[in-house]
Amino acid sequence: MYVRRVFIKDDAEEIIPDWLSFVKGIVDSEDLPLNISRETLQQNNVLKVMRKNITKKCLEMFASIQENAEDYKKFYEQFSKNLKLGIHEDTQNRNKIADLLRFQSSKSGDDFISFKDYIARMKDGQEKIYYVTADSFNAAKNSPHLEVFRKKGIEVLLLSERIDEWVVSHLNEFDGKPLQSV
Repeated sequence: MYVRRVFIKDDAEEIIPDWLSFVKGIVDSEDLPLNISRETLQQNNVLKVMRKNITKKCLEMFASIQENAEDYKKFYEQFSKNLKLGIHEDTQNRNKIADLLRFQSSKSGDDFISFKDYIARMKDGQEKIYYVTADSFNAAKNSPHLEVFRKKGIEVLLLSERIDEWVVSHLNEFDGKPLQSV
């Protein structure tokens, strides 16, 4: 962190949320005083604005990466847990973060799909986004709870990471469609 091109400190956890801890960069502010103390820094409104703007820029950057499927796949493999943590930590941007999430489904094979993809493929009359949680992908894929949905031709999201249960407990709906465990 710099103020008017003068180095202030190396780690500025105050200006970036924990779920974006993988993002590295330099911030140079003209709005902070040079002789700022740590206590003053923690209570400064400029930092709150900086934090909000940095989060917004990161979400915009992730959305631009999302436009190239191969690049986003590499990005998502590395940082999916951070994005999922963002669902819990960042209530203001929860919908934007949810739009970045990807899951395997009962019909997607090895591919990962977004909530928007799932909603676009929903059957007529289907009102909910269905999911199943399990300890592994194979356990989720072979869950006996899926038999009824397979017979009806309804796609089910397969959530196989431990953090996924936490995600669905904080994300009750997406795009007006409630999430429902099978």
